[in-house]
Amino acid sequence: MATINYLTRIEFDEGSIARLPALLAELGVKRPLIATDKGLVSTGLVGRVLTFFAEPPVVFDGTPANPTEEAVEAAHALYVSAGCDGIVGLGGGSSLDLAKAVRLLSGHEGPLAQYTAVEGGAARIHGRICPMIAVPTTSGTGSEVGRAAVIITAEGRKLGILSGHMLPSIALCDPELTYGLPPFLTAATGMDALSHCLETYMGPSVNPPADAIALDGLKRGFPALKAALKNGEDRDARWNMMMAALEGAMAFQKGLGAVHALTHPLGAIRELNLHHGTLNAVLMPAVLRFNRSAIGGKWDVMADILGGEPDQVIETLNREIGMPSGLTAMGVTEAMMEKVSGEALKDHCHATNPRLATREDYLEILHQSR
Repeated sequence: MATINYLTRIEFDEGSIARLPALLAELGVKRPLIATDKGLVSTGLVGRVLTFFAEPPVVFDGTPANPTEEAVEAAHALYVSAGCDGIVGLGGGSSLDLAKAVRLLSGHEGPLAQYTAVEGGAARIHGRICPMIAVPTTSGTGSEVGRAAVIITAEGRKLGILSGHMLPSIALCDPELTYGLPPFLTAATGMDALSHCLETYMGPSVNPPADAIALDGLKRGFPALKAALKNGEDRDARWNMMMAALEGAMAFQKGLGAVHALTHPLGAIRELNLHHGTLNAVLMPAVLRFNRSAIGGKWDVMADILGGEPDQVIETLNREIGMPSGLTAMGVTEAMMEKVSGEALKDHCHATNPRLATREDYLEILHQSR
């Protein structure tokens, strides 16, 4: 049996950011809150977006690299005090996920932990929440079409809040917003998108549309990432990278796997504040090797697209695009690995890996990736 659900409205075009005020009006939003981060403000991009409005929206720029419940509460307090009636997530996955969580609180009482997947929270989430437009400025997470917000809760766990109600009302995807993205962020977010395509395709559930979308994303994203790094103004490369990120998230409604089961608790290590896409890149080769015995002919399909053995190709790509040499270089200690290997078993992505991992398996993947 296959249960398949797709998804939300997507507006995808160069220059489409200028339509943001009209799209908000279409949703009945008169007083939007824009959730973003200080880095994006410093680039001038947020200021550029504000020029499209006759009346400037309220801006929350306190999104941390890994969004926290504390930041969500601060943004929600601003949303309420300013009399907002809708929200725009503008930025990378962190800003989009924070915006989703604020949107959740527009119709639900906190704390957030009660709505997480591992606590059976989907049944507690309803659709009586404010409209939201998601505007990605990186080509990585695909959160603009994802039904999850991944948040570090007040207890310090990085957990997913999953529900069809969490899907943004509109995903507004403008590749021009990624033209100025620095090379390292282009690489790290690009590897996030590729990891979504790879993990989704390897997933065991029956969902041929998701598999097809994931493979198309891999075919687009793999060459486009290299081209975008060579020339950040390459319009075709930036277009295809944003499409690959979108497709990766459209596909991962099917479920992710061991890479994300590990990167979520790794990303919750507050003293390191590790970038999600970078972690995905570093862990992907070892997870590919771990899954190989369980995925049959899918290995050969991936190899045909990538032009070689998938684990080796990703290892080589990581070196070429400047990813860290391993977890140790990122500050991850043995004690952290011991803890993370246990936390991975509790993550919502654990059960959808094609080969069910034990705590010892996760620790070995971490060791191979150090």
